[in-house]
Amino acid sequence: MTTPVSVFIVDDSAVVRQVLTQMLGADPGIRIAGSAPDPIFALQKMQRDWPDVIVLDVEMPRMDGITFLRKLMQERPTPVVICSTLTEKGADTTLQALSAGAVDIITKPKVGLKDFLQSGSQHMLQVVKAAARASLGPVRAPRAAPPAERRPVAPAAMSQTTDQVVALGTSTGGTHALEAVLTRMPADCPGIVVVQHMPEKFTAAFANRLNQLCRCEVREAADGDRVIPGLVLIAPGGRHMQLRRSGAQYRVSVADGPPVNRHKPSVDVLFRSVAQVAGRNALGIIMTGMGDDGANGLLAMRQAGAHTIAQDRDTCVVFGMPREAIERGAAVEILPLGIMAEAITGSRAGKRNAAEA
Repeated sequence: MTTPVSVFIVDDSAVVRQVLTQMLGADPGIRIAGSAPDPIFALQKMQRDWPDVIVLDVEMPRMDGITFLRKLMQERPTPVVICSTLTEKGADTTLQALSAGAVDIITKPKVGLKDFLQSGSQHMLQVVKAAARASLGPVRAPRAAPPAERRPVAPAAMSQTTDQVVALGTSTGGTHALEAVLTRMPADCPGIVVVQHMPEKFTAAFANRLNQLCRCEVREAADGDRVIPGLVLIAPGGRHMQLRRSGAQYRVSVADGPPVNRHKPSVDVLFRSVAQVAGRNALGIIMTGMGDDGANGLLAMRQAGAHTIAQDRDTCVVFGMPREAIERGAAVEILPLGIMAEAITGSRAGKRNAAEA
């Protein structure tokens, strides 16, 4: 019989602690190890029964969640799921927590908390169980690119549509993976389009943070944005992003729509559009994440002639999405995170396609 995942809840709201305890504890695969209103009490209690996963608020008295998280990752690394308020201020704070080593985000509204948490119970259960299987690597301090190395790339119209488009899809653990890849991109990197599973309001803060660290420009995508060298466009939370052609130019369309594979934005939606529009001129990369979103889309890209890569098991936080892509035959290559940037800047797709032509 499988041992239940033990979970400890840290939140200054008694209502949140009660609802989460009832929701998670109702699943036979989860055992509630305890709860506390702040990290200091939590540390005292957890010494007696250290949990597999910690569900953590970020704004609490005596010690905030980020300070606690950094202390935890230095002294006893443990998978942490952030339970954060869906606000712009909460988004900025939560991104700091993800940078400090948290595995994933669960958002909570300011009102209607009990109904919201109950309606999102299945997602919460999936995230917590995935976090228990997460592979925690060392958390490095972000490096800002030297300002002098950043330069604008002129958005000249393409004389012919042969520019490479790089499509990246990721989920749980993806904030670290994307930072590791994008901070190594030169200012004139190929145009990159990204879907990172993340709630509304969080993607803008995430893009702004990456923009401060990278030599290339990074921003949240808007409908009609050009895909040009030196620019990374991240799909907005709560919207699907697709690649389209406008004459000899690549642009993105950003629009509402039903969730696909339970996600909005969906990696499959982006990848399928890239397969249709860019074909052999595209490079598709699927990285760490829970579930199977993007696996069929990556297969469509490969079938359309694109070069495709999946992140390997050893460097994934959660080897879900890449595993599904590999099992479906969607990945031409399986690479560790450490050389993913070289796979982009080294034009592996162009070299492989030329060899196969």
